[in-house]
Amino acid sequence: MGRIFETRKHTMFARWDRMAKQFAKIGKEITIAVKASGPNPEANPALRRAMQNARAVNMPKDKVESAIKKASGGEAADYQEVIYEGYAPHGIAVVVETATDNPARTVSSIRTRFNKGGGNLGNTGSVGFLFNRMGAFRLDPKGIDPEALELDLIDFGLEELGETAGEKGEPQLLVRCALSDFGNLQKALEDRGISPLSAEAEYVAITPTELDEKAALEVLKLIDSLEQDDDVQKVFHNLA
Repeated sequence: MGRIFETRKHTMFARWDRMAKQFAKIGKEITIAVKASGPNPEANPALRRAMQNARAVNMPKDKVESAIKKASGGEAADYQEVIYEGYAPHGIAVVVETATDNPARTVSSIRTRFNKGGGNLGNTGSVGFLFNRMGAFRLDPKGIDPEALELDLIDFGLEELGETAGEKGEPQLLVRCALSDFGNLQKALEDRGISPLSAEAEYVAITPTELDEKAALEVLKLIDSLEQDDDVQKVFHNLA
């Protein structure tokens, strides 16, 4: 079928692989949220957040409902949320969020990936102080007046509002708050008819570190390796 088909096929398979990983990660989020606080999203902010993230990556509704049903019926695995901290090459701090049913397997894999990538896995608290834990909402900017929204949300815990871009370069608004205000800000957005593209808790670097291109690529190679691990949910770092 020629070179064009092969190029398209490679692109399709890469997209499908990425989608499968995203669906698996969100499935774990749903399982953890349901087992912690029940299957009703109205009474479970964590589940509501996971469902928003599912919509953001176009996860089919039947897959979301199946994940909720499995977790409610006790059929899903018991996942633990475990945080790992360490350093990438050139002193870049890294925080790795995982959801695992086998912590021994996960820590072994994470340690190996750090070592192979020229970094090292540290102890709990070794780099966490270099980040602020914040709630982050990404919004479609269409029909939104950023200045008016900023004024509107200050009383609900808004700390930052700025422009960002999605995976495909599409414009988005990024809204951040202290993690303790996550529920307040989430409800304030919902009350205003704004459905976030995604809603997450993030580790935000207090002072990002700049590196030259060669050094930065070494760091990004390790981060990519960590993100490929099936138990890893998110990876945060302080690379500028």
